[in-house]
Amino acid sequence: MASDKVLHVTDATFEQEVLKSSEPVLVDFWAPWCGPCRAIAPIVDDLANEYAGRLKVVKVNVDDNPQTPARYGVRGIPNLLIIKGGQVKEQIVGAVPKGHLVRAVDGALA
Repeated sequence: MASDKVLHVTDATFEQEVLKSSEPVLVDFWAPWCGPCRAIAPIVDDLANEYAGRLKVVKVNVDDNPQTPARYGVRGIPNLLIIKGGQVKEQIVGAVPKGHLVRAVDGALA
């Protein structure tokens, strides 16, 4: 079940929702056909709920929005970025364990 705390953004809304966000943002670049993307989706949803109010969580469908992944050099998915103050603080490629994501998020929030 997808979390209502996860926002779906597009190439058109990325700058406003992510780069201009006052809180750090976890960006999940994904596609519906990507098995590993589906595998980590529940973890991303969990993080959205656990860090609500401290971290914004967004998803970008790479098939529908090719400009933003190209701008960040996304070549494989899932690809997660942690962006704080408009700058990439962390990049995580592939389906990783939840603990790995938690450490990355905690590091960006510190």
